[in-house]
This record gives sequence, structure tokens and C-alpha cells, in this order.
Amino acid sequence: MKSTPLSLIAGVVALAAVTGFAALNAPGDTGAPEAKAAARLPVERSSLLCPAPSSSELADTTYTSFTPAGASAGEGGGEAGTAELTPSVPLPVDGEDAPAGDADKEKGKDGKTSKDAAKPVVALKGNGKPATAETSASNAPALIGTATGRLAPGWTAQQTTMTSAGDGRGLLGVTCTAPDTDFWLPGASTAKSRQDYIHLTNPDDTAAVADVELYGPEGVLESDAAEGITVPARSSVPLLVSTLTTEAVDDVTLHVTTRTGRVGAVVRVADEKAGSDWLTASDDPSGTLVLPGIPADATSVRLVAFAPGEDDADVKVQLMGKSATFSPAGNASLHIKSGMTTSLDLKNVTRGEPGSLRLSPEGGSVTPIVAALRVVRGTGAEQEVAYIPATEPVGARASVADNRAKGSVLSLTAPGATAKVKVTVSAGSEGGGSAVKTYTVEGGTTLEVTPEAPPGLKGSYALTVEPESGGPVHAARTLTVEEDGINMFTVQTLPNDGGTVEVPAAEQDLSVLDD
Repeated sequence: MKSTPLSLIAGVVALAAVTGFAALNAPGDTGAPEAKAAARLPVERSSLLCPAPSSSELADTTYTSFTPAGASAGEGGGEAGTAELTPSVPLPVDGEDAPAGDADKEKGKDGKTSKDAAKPVVALKGNGKPATAETSASNAPALIGTATGRLAPGWTAQQTTMTSAGDGRGLLGVTCTAPDTDFWLPGASTAKSRQDYIHLTNPDDTAAVADVELYGPEGVLESDAAEGITVPARSSVPLLVSTLTTEAVDDVTLHVTTRTGRVGAVVRVADEKAGSDWLTASDDPSGTLVLPGIPADATSVRLVAFAPGEDDADVKVQLMGKSATFSPAGNASLHIKSGMTTSLDLKNVTRGEPGSLRLSPEGGSVTPIVAALRVVRGTGAEQEVAYIPATEPVGARASVADNRAKGSVLSLTAPGATAKVKVTVSAGSEGGGSAVKTYTVEGGTTLEVTPEAPPGLKGSYALTVEPESGGPVHAARTLTVEEDGINMFTVQTLPNDGGTVEVPAAEQDLSVLDD
């Protein structure tokens, strides 16, 4: 009698959870296996990248790390694991402020905190409760994060920076992104009124080489400086977008690809009139896109779209409001020429009610596009800007961290059928309980929810969204902080957290194999 070692079985399962594929045949088995349904298993490793937050002396940054509790995060008896964000370069020394959190309490006799560059800035202790750290350093580095074991499925990290004055003033929020090889970022600019920096961060131990293509309203922008950009190992490179071309254009689409390696790619936008925020990548090119979470009091909404293929795109523009879906007056459709960035001024399209934008094919042809919204609240000297990229549905689950006792609003949008959605408010980062509430989102509408702070809240909390029935749901969180009488704000979308991976069923029962 022969038996397959348990270690081999465990290895197959582990390989499947990391790579998404594993199969094993019994020795001597030459027959065609019977097809079996694929299973979903929790991932065992996750990676996130947070860009360098700010070069301003007036900036204060909060990092928040969170992994939701739940079956997928704890089933299978896996190891507890770790979830750490570490600096891409040594931390500040000699009197400069360095990130301070649970992982930064012990210092050397000389007071320096960068003796060990790999020391975590934020180290998550367990599921269901956020961990935080803060810094006011003007040279705070980008962070590279890895989560393993039970902390990997659904892991998210939020970077929130308050800059109270200067050209980069504003509330800058970004959900730290996973490394990849291809990014579309419509909504950047090379205009004189803008100072946009694209941040490329390499999480790996070997250098990455990236290309940045720029597309304006007339097509490709000539550039000699955007090709073959080397991003050293475990480092971050910020590039001023206007220096990549000699052409000054209001609306630009950036396409970042890598020749070797992986990077994270996000744009820090600075507008001399409307302030600053982060622009993250649009969802992959698709014929239908949803851009959720336009605030009810938006004074200006500008759509920037791009068709990357060979065909032009004709799209229907619709706003999913509080009670119905409708086309904005005079802006019911948009023609997007292939390879050319197209913009549409929707003005104060929400008119006092929360909404989400849906772009869908018009005229029968389906042409993939990418898109983002530039959203302004306030007027005159009290303007404040944020960006909303097209985003995929929540899927099974999505979370967003760094919610405050005041100022957090969740937008839920059901572009198709009516959906029932469970929203979990986590325990606070410094204490307090959690809470769960279920909402119904009518098809074709946007529901704005102001979460109730969890009982005994201390610190910040996370929100986890889980659709329970009905059609797909898209979500976004708006965080507002008042500073000097101005409602500074930032919007983060909630795409699926990728907490599980589809694994093909084993082709053979390995428990007992006869001679």
C-alpha cells in the first residue's frame, strides 16, 4: 500500500492559494480525470505599495492597516501571519520626524530611528482591528507592504495626508495599491496651473524598467524622457509629468507599462486653485464603467475618458442618483476618438443629491474605455479637489480603512438589479466594539450612508462591504476634514479585495492510493 505524504498535499494547496493553480495526479494514472468544480481558497500572501506622501513641511500623514475578520481570513487553520509596511528607503534621522506607531516605540540611545531600514512603520496585530502610525516628516519614504497567513486575505492600507497650506494643500488620500505591470491613469495634466507627479514604486529586489505614454486631446504627446525609466530595487521614483513632454495640455491620460519587473503607479495632483489629491488607476478598459461616490454638494464634475484600442467609442452618459437613473441635460452621450483623451464638463451634475456615473456603449458597438472624474467642492478660495477613477464591483468583499468619528460617508451603487449589502464597522484602532448593518440599494440608484461610529470608539475604524444578494454593487468612501473653514475631502473607491483565489479541484483523491 502506498500513500501520498501529507506534506505534498499541503504543498499543492499552498501553491494553489498563491498562484491560483495546482493539480496532482496519482502515480501511474493515465486516464482522463473527471472534471470537478473549482473551489475558492483564501490567498496566503498579499502585497501593497504606498507612495511617498509629501515633501511639504506642513504635511501630517496617517497610515492605517487593516484585514477584515471573517471566514475567508481564518478558515483552514492557516498560520497567524504578519502584515507590515516597511520603508523603501531609510527613515529620517538626526532630529527629523519619523513615523511613530506601535512598531516605532523603541529607539536607540542616540534617538535615531533609521538604524534598521527594514523596521516596520505599521505592523498589524490581528484581524478586525486597524493599526495606525503617523509622520510629519517632509522626506517620509514610500512604503512597501507584505501580508501573509490569516492577515493576507482582504488586507488593505490607507495613506491620508493633511497639508494645511501651500500649493499642495488639501486632504490627500490613497488606498495603497498592489504592484502590477499595466496602469491607465486618465485625468493627469501638463498645464502650467498643475504640478502632477507620477510615483513609480518597485517592491522587488531587482530593478524594474517602466515606460510612460502620454495622450492628450490630439493623440500621443511627444516625449523623450518617458521611456526606459529605471526604478531601483525596493525604491520609489517620482516624476513631474510636465517634464516628460514639451506640450502643455489640460487633460492627459497616462499609460504605465513595465518592460521588466512590477511597480505601483499613482499620480499626486496639485492644482494651484483647487488644492491637491491622489489620482489612482482606472479599472481595466471595458465597454461599461461605473464611477461611484460623487458628493451631493459637488460644484464641478469633469469626466476624462480615453479609448485605448483602434476604434472610436460612443458612450451613453448616465447619473445614478438617489432615486433614479437619468442622463445629464445636454450631456447624454460622448464620442471618444481612439487614442485621444476626451473630457466632458458636467458642472454641478448632482444638484444636491449623491450620485454615481455610468458609461455604457451607445449604438450597438462595444469599445473598451478607461475614465476618471475630477470632482470639486466649494468655490473661489475655498475650492477643494478629489478624483474618482472607474472601479470594478465590490464582488464578494471590499474594505476601506481610516474612517473617523465624523466625516466618513459611504456611497453604494447598484447599476443593475436591486442589491442587499452588509456593512461592517470594525473596532477602533485604539479600542471599542464593532457593528453590522444591512442596507438595500435599489437598482439604478446611489445610496449614501453615514456609518454610525462603533460603540466606545477610540481612534479610527474600517468599513467592510459585502453584498449578500441581488445585482453587482460599486462603492466609494468620502472622508471630509474641516481645516481653516474649508471642507477638505478625498474619495477612495472599494474594488474587490482579492481575498480569495479560484483553485481547480484536485484531479485525484490523494488520501489513500493502493499498490
